[in-house]
Amino acid sequence: MERKTEGSKTEDGFIVLAGNPNVGKSTVFNFLTGLKQHTGNWTGKTVDNAVGKVKEKWGGFTLADVPGTYSLLAHSAEEAAAREMICFGGADGVIIVCDAVCLERNLGLVLQISEVTSDVIVCVNLLDEAEKKGIAVDIERLEQLLGVRVFGAAARQGKGLAELAETAGAGLKNNSRQVYMVKYPSRLEAAAESLESLAAEYGINARWLSLRLLENDEDMLESVRKHINISAELEAAAEKERAALASEGINAADVIAESLSAAAESIAGECVSFKKKDSGERDRKIDRILTHKVWGVPVMLAMLAVIFWLTVKGANYPSQLLSKGFDSLGEKLAAVFDEWGSPQWLKGLLVDGVYNVVTWVTAVMLPPMAIFFPLFTLLEDLGYLPRAAFNLDGSFKKAGACGKQALTMAMGFGCNAVGITGCRIIDSPRERLIAVLTNNFAVCNGRFPGLLAVITMFFAAESQETAVLILTGAVAGGVLITLAVSKVLSVTILKGTPSSFVLELPPYRRPQIGRILVRSVLDRTAFVLGRAVAVAAPAGAVIWLLGNVYIGGEPLLGAISSVLDPAARMFGLDGVILLAFVLGFPANEIVVPLMMMIYMSNGTLTDYESLSSLKEVLVNNGWTISTAVCTLIFMVCHFPCSTALLTVKKETGSLKWTAAAFFLPLVTGLLLCFLAARIFS
Repeated sequence: MERKTEGSKTEDGFIVLAGNPNVGKSTVFNFLTGLKQHTGNWTGKTVDNAVGKVKEKWGGFTLADVPGTYSLLAHSAEEAAAREMICFGGADGVIIVCDAVCLERNLGLVLQISEVTSDVIVCVNLLDEAEKKGIAVDIERLEQLLGVRVFGAAARQGKGLAELAETAGAGLKNNSRQVYMVKYPSRLEAAAESLESLAAEYGINARWLSLRLLENDEDMLESVRKHINISAELEAAAEKERAALASEGINAADVIAESLSAAAESIAGECVSFKKKDSGERDRKIDRILTHKVWGVPVMLAMLAVIFWLTVKGANYPSQLLSKGFDSLGEKLAAVFDEWGSPQWLKGLLVDGVYNVVTWVTAVMLPPMAIFFPLFTLLEDLGYLPRAAFNLDGSFKKAGACGKQALTMAMGFGCNAVGITGCRIIDSPRERLIAVLTNNFAVCNGRFPGLLAVITMFFAAESQETAVLILTGAVAGGVLITLAVSKVLSVTILKGTPSSFVLELPPYRRPQIGRILVRSVLDRTAFVLGRAVAVAAPAGAVIWLLGNVYIGGEPLLGAISSVLDPAARMFGLDGVILLAFVLGFPANEIVVPLMMMIYMSNGTLTDYESLSSLKEVLVNNGWTISTAVCTLIFMVCHFPCSTALLTVKKETGSLKWTAAAFFLPLVTGLLLCFLAARIFS
């Protein structure tokens, strides 16, 4: 894409939207694009970024919302993706969103990006929150100091964004102003100047490239060398200058970081004033409860129990409606096949097989996800999830893992595939891999129906509230297993010391209901359901064939379960239960119906009229309290579903680690089932 010339419109141009995490960047993006967006993978990175077309009245340019980053010196895959796009993405300019409440911290990124390109607009967002806290930002003075256009905004109300968009649409080329450049100590400036003539031939800011060579950050230079074939002469000159600086006791990286921090502090000192002495007292009062050493975790578990209760209570009726609707449509489809005179095997394969499994997965998954994901996103929007990570940070540190794993584990409660993808936020590759391998111990919503059915039938027949409490206990058990397995991994095949990380506790904010619904329904519910249905369709055909192909008067399902039975009973299960989990690999939601299908020798997936009728079938086939306990354990700890496993392969790019993600929970579950069976026996 050709870069624009001064004064030209950026129509069909490309602008990057950058900023620290939790500055309202996504809100700005959604306002400018009208939610017309898609996701894409930047070259060489497994990180999704939102891309949208800005409304035509503001220039119709393309806007890329890159992951939030505190610095161009990346410490995670997401920050690296942001840096790649900002520094080497060929964008026509960068809009940098800052938080008015903590402007000084945000200015560090502004100053770093200004060294890469002067084609910058700064958006000081959250002015409404700053005003409530008694913080005032002098936008005009900030614009004078930075030498770039600066706009104040309250993006949640849409204030200040139209003028920002109009300016961006008219062109970001900045030739008329003197952009603020950080002044480094004279010795460092002299070293950089000595390299600039050699660095000038590469078509990027020569001073910026010279400073990066002196800074000698390995990850940054690896990124630079991917895009620029730096000459041996320049590399040698940089090495010579670094050695000279070192001989004088100067560490270029430390000096650059200190100078950036001092410059940000100086600029903020001139532009920010405080009307209240203690602007964050309200948030601290709430945090004294939610992050309390004693009460923080119990409050977190109570919130989890409430979410589960609302999910279970609210999902029953719509699930029944969907099931009845799909059943009615299925009967009509079967009638159409009969009218066409199609073979019975074809009707059975497509209707009783593919259609029944796909609609079962949809009816069971959709209502809980449509409730759970908005509730989860609500906590995220309120700013609670970082507090949950803070509460569990100590436990994960003792397990040799990263506190951010608490966030990815929480995502796994909705869907393990989403949780595994979320592991990108963890900086350390070792700790990220631990989080990926253990995410399946977080009980996803696809396992809730089976867990609740078994819990209600055998342990809480009279009280749904008791069932929810036991379900919460099962989920908490999954958390404890996550910590235990993480510890084992961290002292064996993934040895290492827990890394430090920055965990920002954002201010508590009023949730945006519309944005929550869009994110949870479109980005999460529809995405997860689509993956599950895509895998469930061929699985339905396989299940129908196994249930309708007979050998010696017995369907293959029965024959296979008989073969598995001796091994399964060692673990307190039976062959039917084990086979149901194997065939439920595409989606955990069909495990219990598969059990019914095999126990009753039906040729199609079978729904149960009531839990009492289901319990009668199970008891008649040898189920006891011991069987129920072992089944519950195996529901919490067994191999990931196909969607989660495919996500592991995508995230790690390794068949070895994908196999480890499969066998680790399976072996753990079988071991725990074996111990439970021995205790009951």
